[in-house]
Amino acid sequence: MRFSFRPNEGAFYELFTRAAQNLVRGTELLNELALPDVEVQSVSERLTEVEHDSDQITHDLFKKINSTFITPFDREDIYRLGSLLDDVMDHLEAVGNLLYLYGLTKLPSLPREMHELVHVLDQQAKLTADAMPRLKSMKDLEDYWIEINRLENDGDQAYRMLLVRLFSGEYDALTVLKMKEVADELEAACDAFEHVANTVETIAVKES
Repeated sequence: MRFSFRPNEGAFYELFTRAAQNLVRGTELLNELALPDVEVQSVSERLTEVEHDSDQITHDLFKKINSTFITPFDREDIYRLGSLLDDVMDHLEAVGNLLYLYGLTKLPSLPREMHELVHVLDQQAKLTADAMPRLKSMKDLEDYWIEINRLENDGDQAYRMLLVRLFSGEYDALTVLKMKEVADELEAACDAFEHVANTVETIAVKES
């Protein structure tokens, strides 16, 4: 394997940015589930395509780390940030796949709180995509992780209200079990965005 002694720092930041842009694509696809007459299978398949692209970006990032002698910041932090971005995409894909496989979109409508969670994820994704290019300068990032944490709290509230609705008797037991699994993936995605933000904060503190 050929090693680069002088890091092409731009390559690392470009990969982080591409990974975060895929998260925006993922949440935009989930938003389509609120549209009338949505093709759920199409949404699920396109989410899988985006997830595969994210996997390739993560692979390219790890390959870049292993072929670069001096990295722009700690290798461990680069690995962690890349892995966490990929984790978010995995949760987003799982939401679309479960909704399709379980046939939940055949319900008259999905719970309002489920759409509220997707809205929170959409905001988190856009903030994350906007923040990744700023890693290069390590400037103007504090507002990003503060807002991501605030949104995660909003997501927790929506998740709790969704659970209240699921166990209110409005749905049959099997539907509750299916939707609870989807709800857990949505909540896990909110948490995963917060883990990304916390890692960015750790990196910024180390580099300051």
